[in-house]
Amino acid sequence: MQTHIKLSTLFYVSTSSIHGKGLFSKTHIAPGSYLGEYKGPSSTEIDTYVLWAQDEKDRWMARDGKNMLRYINHSNDPCAEFWGFDLYATRDIPPGHEITVDYGEDPSNL
Repeated sequence: MQTHIKLSTLFYVSTSSIHGKGLFSKTHIAPGSYLGEYKGPSSTEIDTYVLWAQDEKDRWMARDGKNMLRYINHSNDPCAEFWGFDLYATRDIPPGHEITVDYGEDPSNL
């Protein structure tokens, strides 16, 4: 289980050159760092802030994001990735850099 992290100590939300609003780092983040949990109620919808993940039995589950992590945008060259609903840095992230993940496959097509 990961230690609770106050997301506002690591991130801020601002206008993104990728799409709408984005999530940006306030400080340097090292590769492999735990960045937080995507929190929100369970969902069965495919919607803007719904994150789909697979559990240990490869079943799809989803959460409708209600915290700052909902502002993460897609990139083909991401700096972070979700393991379930936990977010980790995959490389050095400098201050002011937009936090991105590869959205990957669309679970509605599986």
